[in-house]
Amino acid sequence: MTSVWWVRRDARLADNPALVSAQEDGPAAAVAVWTPAIRLWSGRRRAHLARVWWSLREDTGGALGVRRGPADDAVLAVAREHDAPVVWAAQEFSPAGVREQEAVAAALRADGRELRFIGSPYAVAPGRVRKGDGTEFKVFTPFLRAWREHGWRSPAPDADPDGFVRVESDVDLDQRAAHGDADDPLAERAEFREARIHDQLADFLAGDIDRYASERDRPDLDATSHLSAPLAYGQIHPRTVLAASSRLRSDAARKFESEVAWREFHADVLHHHPRAQRESLTPVIPEDAWATGSEADEAFMAWRDGRTGFPLVDAGMRELAATGTMHNRVRMVVASFLVKDLHLPWQRGAAYFRKALLDYDHAQNQLNWQWVAGTGRDAAPYFRIFNPESQAKKFDPDRRYVERWLPELDTPAYPEPMVDHKAEREVSLADFQRGKELR
Repeated sequence: MTSVWWVRRDARLADNPALVSAQEDGPAAAVAVWTPAIRLWSGRRRAHLARVWWSLREDTGGALGVRRGPADDAVLAVAREHDAPVVWAAQEFSPAGVREQEAVAAALRADGRELRFIGSPYAVAPGRVRKGDGTEFKVFTPFLRAWREHGWRSPAPDADPDGFVRVESDVDLDQRAAHGDADDPLAERAEFREARIHDQLADFLAGDIDRYASERDRPDLDATSHLSAPLAYGQIHPRTVLAASSRLRSDAARKFESEVAWREFHADVLHHHPRAQRESLTPVIPEDAWATGSEADEAFMAWRDGRTGFPLVDAGMRELAATGTMHNRVRMVVASFLVKDLHLPWQRGAAYFRKALLDYDHAQNQLNWQWVAGTGRDAAPYFRIFNPESQAKKFDPDRRYVERWLPELDTPAYPEPMVDHKAEREVSLADFQRGKELR
């Protein structure tokens, strides 16, 4: 009997319970779906996804099929073609992911077939870590403790790379990858092969992790794991990462694990509060405090294009434009600048990041923006306002990061600061005080 493996955010052979389950009774049919929503992605993201699925197709001996269209139509079609009574998939928890899997389940059920879930993109699925009274955690540190106490399963055994039946494709991955580059050329290409990503993790844990706790906030140093994109596309599971890091007895390894926990905390928050993808969980300033009109649009474009006159902000936005990534410390600085110096709503920045980021993760993006804006769960308070100049002195002391991305720095071509940070900080604090008085 053939079962279908529906590829979602689990494009890998290692530690993949859904795929292992699909292969239990014989070779599996594997299908990934190029849905209409992918057209809204940047060319960079489309190109990277095409490379990820191309690599997975190679690892399955060419058996992976990639179909275009809504997921319910594509998955049902493959199940019918292979007379598969069951489709296996990892469960999603984001609002869009839930809607998609409900549609697939309904289409299969109407045809006498079944969608079965096993696993998720998280070490601990959203909703499972709760307080003693059964309610959700609203603060990260106690969530972290409970998350560790809850624990997670050991990685699943590797799937059989030969245990597949061929599924025909109607999407040319080579063309999609090339088209994406034409739309949005990469300055440097991210790794997209599963085996190399495991090597990358091993290399990091064998060396750079010793510097992680002390240097991870330095954009001028290469002290991070570079696993955000592989995690976003599901080429490695956080359980695999945690199993490897747990063998190290160091504070740096524990700090690294806590950053994985932040990813899971944000997914948990969005699971409990789907509206958080668009709405502030805790409004902190009056609505009339947000800048609007043509001047606000011009300010947004200056921020987007990296021409604010604040080197760390501009370097971060230039890095994002060139590579689709940005160092996490710099992400916080550019987000704070948009919300608290330019007085633009966090949703506007989150929407741009959604388009531009190669490692885009919905829960992470929306809730990280809410963290900076002071509107989310366990958020930085609104009155915490990053000073882009002092942040640059602290975390890029030799200016290596800003000089890499701003060749015109220290020349007449580089703009003067577009705002007075000290004055805009006072405006933000006054808005926050007005908001307190209105609540």
